[in-house]
Amino acid sequence: MDDVARELGISKKTLYLHFKDKDDLVQKVIDNYTSIMFMELEKSHEEAGNAIENLLRMSRILSHLLKQVNLSVTYDLQKYYPQIWTKITESRREHIFNQVKANMIQGMKEGLYRTDLDVEILAHLYLFRAESSQLFEIMDDRKFSFEDIFKAVFIYHIRGIANKKGIEYLENKLKIDKIQ
Repeated sequence: MDDVARELGISKKTLYLHFKDKDDLVQKVIDNYTSIMFMELEKSHEEAGNAIENLLRMSRILSHLLKQVNLSVTYDLQKYYPQIWTKITESRREHIFNQVKANMIQGMKEGLYRTDLDVEILAHLYLFRAESSQLFEIMDDRKFSFEDIFKAVFIYHIRGIANKKGIEYLENKLKIDKIQ
């Protein structure tokens, strides 16, 4: 708390007016970050034209946010604040799972996705692939950027769930936006 107060240019007494202890400070910082992430995802959903565009926007936001995660901060949270880490992880997973599930239902209604999808299983798979794309140990990160991996996961996912109309939309989107 001494370091935080000094960095902010305030007294520890002032800092303790807003936070009861270091755990409270960490929790509120994480809550704020999570809230911003969820607001960006919601805004993206509202601005998207269809399910594919929505998932593309969501994937870009998640890619950007996950790329910014500092591995030492992640390690410190896991080691020193395991309850907070578990809470963030569960909250993030639940939110992304629900967004992806809703996206598949939307895509089926719009006639862009196949109607025989098991949305529960596929939403879990999408979440797993999104999280595992952070694991550069299994890929040669000198060859692939984080963005390249995330784009490949996105395209792979859409090609797996889209019907002919959805794949045509994706192909046009790839040409127009130069996603590849």
